[in-house]
Amino acid sequence: MSVSGILIVIMAVLFACGVYAMLERSLTRVLIGFLLLGNAVNLLLLIVMGFPGAAPFHGAEGEVSDPLPPALMLTAIVITFAVSAFLLALIYRSWQLGRADIVPDDEADLEVRERGEAVEDELDDEVELEEADEEETTDFIGTGTTPLRVLHHRDIAGIRDDAPTDDRDGGRPR
Repeated sequence: MSVSGILIVIMAVLFACGVYAMLERSLTRVLIGFLLLGNAVNLLLLIVMGFPGAAPFHGAEGEVSDPLPPALMLTAIVITFAVSAFLLALIYRSWQLGRADIVPDDEADLEVRERGEAVEDELDDEVELEEADEEETTDFIGTGTTPLRVLHHRDIAGIRDDAPTDDRDGGRPR
């Protein structure tokens, strides 16, 4: 296996471990997962760089390297550092307030989790009823509906319409 093949395997492992760690409820594990993802992105950019060449100066002869991947790598490092500092501040504040860095379940999440089969069946029945009423096109059953009519300055004398138009005749009636 070549050097770039080993780097690809290491990058894939870092991505997998980072995503797995970010799916946890612990903020510390989320931070570790984010750091692993940041390092995996840096390895990806290192792999994309390819073979090194001469510095891209004006008048350089021979193979010159692309300056974009190193610039992207520096940007990725700065972004990873900034988000990591923010996550560390969140973890510290969470520890100060609750002596734990685990994100608790939300009340709405608990209600959804505890919803039983009966409620799910009722929702399925409602969907079946909606599919059966395909011929009705309005929610106002039994009420006569009329199409909307857009008023123009020609319809009512009190309406002043000085908006520009794209018509060649200047918006005059035909």
